[in-house]
Amino acid sequence: MAKTTIDSNAIRELAKLLEETGLSEVELKEGDRSIRVVRNGATYIAAPHAAPPPAASAAPAGADVTEAGAITSPMVGTIYLALGPGEAPFVSVGSRVAEGDTLFIVEAMKVMNPILADRAGVVKRILASDAQPVEFGETLLILE
Repeated sequence: MAKTTIDSNAIRELAKLLEETGLSEVELKEGDRSIRVVRNGATYIAAPHAAPPPAASAAPAGADVTEAGAITSPMVGTIYLALGPGEAPFVSVGSRVAEGDTLFIVEAMKVMNPILADRAGVVKRILASDAQPVEFGETLLILE
């Protein structure tokens, strides 16, 4: 197995790009290798990894395409389960929600975007974690 080397200059350049653009994450792919840099406040996390093989599923890692009632993220960003630190979450397991109720907030490019229930139901599962990055199409919550 070939040893993977980390290109520290590429990580520095990607971190600089995050600062300049205000983005929360960026990924660089070259062939079968990639480097992903994520900003969480002033902390940078660099994760070099091999790209998935071409036959891998195109579904995002958090997506559960077979689960009925899935509410998915409409964008890449950072998810918040409550209005602010120490506040009660918008919903919890067992909560009844009406169509249009706020379930979460996803911050993308410094804009807070409410994620609304597209139908009424009861919260069966919450798959997202507070203040964590989410991907487009990632399953956040399951409604019954």
